[in-house]
Amino acid sequence: MNASTLAARILSRRDLQFLLHEWLEIAELGSRPRYSGQSADLYDDVLELAERLATDRFAPHNRSSDVDEPRLEDGRVILEPAIGEALAAYSEASLMGMSIDEEFGGMQLPLVLTTAVNAWFHAANTSTTAYAMLTTAAANMLIACGSEPQVKRWVPPLVAGRFFGTMCLSEPQAGSSLADITTRAEPGEDGCHRLFGTKMWISGAEHEMAENIVHMVLARLAGAPAGVKGISLFAVPRYLLDEDGAIGERNDLVLAGLNHKMGFRGTVNGVLSLGEGAHQPKGAPGAIGYLIGEPNQGLTYMFRMMNEARIGVGVAAAAVGYTGYLKSLQYARERLQGRSGPQRDPSSPQVPIIAHADVRRMLLAQKAYVEGALALVLYCGRLHDDTVSLEDPAERRAAESLLEILTPIAKSWPAQWCLAANSLAIQVHGGYGYSREYDVEQHYRDNRLNPIHEGTHGIQAADLLGRKVIRGEGGNFKQLSARMLRTIARAEETGGEARSLARALRLAVERLEMVTAGILSNGDRDAALANATPYLEATGHIVIAWLWLEQFLATGHGEGSFYEGKRQAARFFVRQELPKVEPLLDLIADLDRTALDMPDDWF
Repeated sequence: MNASTLAARILSRRDLQFLLHEWLEIAELGSRPRYSGQSADLYDDVLELAERLATDRFAPHNRSSDVDEPRLEDGRVILEPAIGEALAAYSEASLMGMSIDEEFGGMQLPLVLTTAVNAWFHAANTSTTAYAMLTTAAANMLIACGSEPQVKRWVPPLVAGRFFGTMCLSEPQAGSSLADITTRAEPGEDGCHRLFGTKMWISGAEHEMAENIVHMVLARLAGAPAGVKGISLFAVPRYLLDEDGAIGERNDLVLAGLNHKMGFRGTVNGVLSLGEGAHQPKGAPGAIGYLIGEPNQGLTYMFRMMNEARIGVGVAAAAVGYTGYLKSLQYARERLQGRSGPQRDPSSPQVPIIAHADVRRMLLAQKAYVEGALALVLYCGRLHDDTVSLEDPAERRAAESLLEILTPIAKSWPAQWCLAANSLAIQVHGGYGYSREYDVEQHYRDNRLNPIHEGTHGIQAADLLGRKVIRGEGGNFKQLSARMLRTIARAEETGGEARSLARALRLAVERLEMVTAGILSNGDRDAALANATPYLEATGHIVIAWLWLEQFLATGHGEGSFYEGKRQAARFFVRQELPKVEPLLDLIADLDRTALDMPDDWF
């Protein structure tokens, strides 16, 4: 298979061009001081580089790294060599620091562009790409929250890909309940801290692909308040550095074991033990860590990294769903089975299965899900760019508010519905779909982790309703509603079919406004949070319908198969998917307590 054929099965270059240039008009960013001198040609060059590297260096080992999982040999993690080689090529192309400021060694490109770039890599090989995403997120968090010496010490090698980064939040007894973590940090005489404890589910926990690994670890100082208010954040390197920044002695942290996952198998995932005395840096037990920012503010700092990672999960989910869609589309065009037409003469030639209406239905559903999800995560990238580059403070605050409420949706909607797309891709393949000889079964397994990664579906639902809507007293929601209604008004002014689609969306938005107002005025927080997941799913579907209306308008008078396909996918989503929110909104409006009132012994 030549490179161009393979690339066409990974992601759609044409769709990215449409979303970035015809819809989001990213060339306009080059007129802002932060992105001064950047142009559409530069952005296209970066995308072309990403397509080439994703096709040539990431996609070829996607299957083999799934089969040949990470393993421990004599205390060392053994990975397929192609993983490290691909990440080295990624770093050599300066992609680790795409959106990071130039003063820290980055390229200072817009996040909307880097989101599109990373979609290429996730679609080609999401488990290899995970190492890079965590490293960039660690660098961004240090820049935002670390001291100047910490930034100078750790960020340049992270941006250069010499060091990799991780997030160490969960513990075996705590899981997602970070209030219950017990890893402790004791102050040392030299201004650093010694950490003792165990961290679980650590992606990128240990490997030999970089000179060093810098772990971002949540821990408690002695006397810290109980719960999340007593959590501090520490940078804990695998190897200590000497005064000149050279690699020094091994820190007191060891890989206690590997977790064996159903997907993302090329990403090392393990249990880290800190302070067991296996190594005694500077002559004493305890993993040496460096306090980031102020004591007891660790979770606030970590949320910066987590929110970046949550949108990153949405990008990964959209991309893995997208490549599964493209592969099932190709299969449907090539696989001959059955006959179509009223006669169905058994002596007539068989037809490609794409001729069958139900197969077209499954393909169109996939297209609506994955292209809608990609639009969502790119839109979030564009909002982030507005927060850092708009000159008007009010406009920046509006973008921040909108990004805040969209973040849990951008994480969870792609994770739920692009997984559904992967399931449909398997169905299109029929019996071959669940065999390992075809890629779509791996894509399903890989994507199944994304509803759990960086906060489960239920955690995102509670975040959306409990924090972004209720605690915000509806301000964030009003920002989202106003933005959707603005698009609706534009579509109504356009007339024709755009007006018809807008009318359906207006009814859904207005119903969501009424339901949200009811929740805010009711005051029964427990009943509201018992309905948080339906609220997330209903809001997510309405948001995607809005973005499909945006895309419908962006097609303008464009002619040809691409534009017609876009318009048909918009019709499909508004006609067949948007009506699904009505029963969800009915449940939420009633603040249904069925699950809340179910006692343990009734199960």
